[in-house]
Amino acid sequence: MSTNHVDITLHIDENLSAEQRETIQESLRALDGVAGVQNSEKTPHLTIVQYNRDEVDSQKILKRVTDQGAHAELIGL
Repeated sequence: MSTNHVDITLHIDENLSAEQRETIQESLRALDGVAGVQNSEKTPHLTIVQYNRDEVDSQKILKRVTDQGAHAELIGL
């Protein structure tokens, strides 16, 4: 496993439907360098993204979410 893999947590401000959350997750998974995306029904505002920092950065991940009309920010940095 690469030591360049890191996790970030995104907080999405809106109350999105399960379908909207899945659309965002799919678009994140399509980014080169993203290894995984997790979102739970218990914490629908929080999305954890695992990625290779040599291939993509956290700002590009955040932009992918906000480009879809969601208001979001990185937390825990």
